[in-house]
Amino acid sequence: MKRREQSQTEQLRRALGEREAQLQEAQARLAALEASTSLQVGRALTSAAKRPGRGLVRLPRDLFRLWRRSGRTTQATGRRKPDPVRSYETEREEARLLSGAPGAPDGRLSVAGVLSAEAAEALRPYVRVVPLLPHDAQPVFESVDVDAVLVTASAAAPGAAGPWAHTGDPAAADRTRALAWVLEAASARGVPTVLLEDAPAPPALARLGFDLVHEGGAGVPLHRFNPIAADPERSAEPVRLAASRPSGAAARRLLGALGDDGPRTAEVSWEDLPDLLRSASSVVVEDAAAADRALACGARALLVGRGRDGQDRAAAVPPGAADPAAVLRELERVRRDGPLSPEEVRAVLRSVFLTDAVPVRLAEVFGKVDFAPGSAGASAVLAGRRAAVLAAPADDTAALALADDLLNQDLPPAEAVVPAEAAHLAGVERLRSFGVPVRTASGVPAGGPGHRRWAVLAREATAPWSVLWREPRGPGLLADLLCAAECSGADAVGAATVPGGGDGAWEAATADQDYVFVGGVRPDLARTELAGRGIDPGLWNRHGARLLALGPGLAAGEAAQAGAAGGVPGAP
Repeated sequence: MKRREQSQTEQLRRALGEREAQLQEAQARLAALEASTSLQVGRALTSAAKRPGRGLVRLPRDLFRLWRRSGRTTQATGRRKPDPVRSYETEREEARLLSGAPGAPDGRLSVAGVLSAEAAEALRPYVRVVPLLPHDAQPVFESVDVDAVLVTASAAAPGAAGPWAHTGDPAAADRTRALAWVLEAASARGVPTVLLEDAPAPPALARLGFDLVHEGGAGVPLHRFNPIAADPERSAEPVRLAASRPSGAAARRLLGALGDDGPRTAEVSWEDLPDLLRSASSVVVEDAAAADRALACGARALLVGRGRDGQDRAAAVPPGAADPAAVLRELERVRRDGPLSPEEVRAVLRSVFLTDAVPVRLAEVFGKVDFAPGSAGASAVLAGRRAAVLAAPADDTAALALADDLLNQDLPPAEAVVPAEAAHLAGVERLRSFGVPVRTASGVPAGGPGHRRWAVLAREATAPWSVLWREPRGPGLLADLLCAAECSGADAVGAATVPGGGDGAWEAATADQDYVFVGGVRPDLARTELAGRGIDPGLWNRHGARLLALGPGLAAGEAAQAGAAGGVPGAP
């Protein structure tokens, strides 16, 4: 049976169940009325009045029988006990309880989503997703309080695996009506509705009345596409990835003309794509979004086709100005260069993190619509990136170095926390003058273990992350640290160490390893709650903390140069 016929059958079954419930309830009420003593007494009196001769003689006997019958507590009858009545409203309440509504508010944006499985997985860490299905969209949407409605075209695309496939197509009128009802109800409640055109979809989908239609996807989900624990022995042969959108016949003809000399096409599901990219040294793609995902995993990317407007991060071969020989030359160069170097990976991740990651893209999209009063707003998507810089400058020189470092960061800090005795220093006053919130902590110990000083400062911070600032490390410091945390879900990020000391051999063997989980770190970034506990960082892993190794990277001058010139790894 086709999906459209199944959906219509389900609607008819539900309507029939409602009518049967109403009929059963009416029959139960009628049976109770007929069995009532008052009705039977009224019938006896009416019968006696119609035939006064015989009726008045039999009336006392009939009333006596009714009196005796009404006094019995139980009565054996041959009738089957009627089943309990299940009304349609009861079924609606059960559907609401089982609909997967979000839990207690946690400060994140709450989104009612018509999403593909891949889009839902990409958005889940950054917003609270309330999934809507065609058969329960109405009761679910009525029972939850959401900030926005988000629909991805990939969920409604022809041939999609989800329940919303072909929405907007005349052949799927039931699904189109269900989505149209959601959009109308959202408009009545002042909830903005957004369509992400991340895949080809029926044209009627965009005409359903969305507040915003955004061309493009939801960005790069760094929690899925990252170099965390990448395969050290990557495959040397380039791999071609199938395009998520039909990018153009020219690119396909160009790649098809390569024949046996061209790269093999990988047939892999979206769940397994990150593992493939972490094991490949180079890939050939047809759209810029796929190139960004490959680069974030440490694989060099060759983009054959039209990319985004402006500079792309991958080496590109425009199909309109290239022949198969040019593609083969670029392909050989990409194969020869191998996977990205650690410096290139750091630069690529920083660029994606700041411009094309999922939270940035969602904040950009939701910033174009008006939210209802009291909602979390578009800025809530970026709340998980807020970081407080903990510092204890001893004099004006150190405070000015702190101010220069923080004011030049690619990712501005949410706040700075310093000891109360440092509040009057020139650098701290400069931070205030530039609008950086500054908090002070009293009772910061001047000596003793460093983690106790960090703990006193962390207890005054309000941001979810704390950066333990010791010296200037370049403008990419905060972006690199928070990007590593977003990629890995780690609780602390820093240079790898041996807990409890050692002879230095282990440190020497792991000094050049980035984006690898380890047993101990010299923390540069930590969750504020973890830093505020005052535990020695050498013992954090024993308390269940996940620690990610991220080396010091480039020096301040070199980092600035790499950020300007190394944004396109692999480009000539």
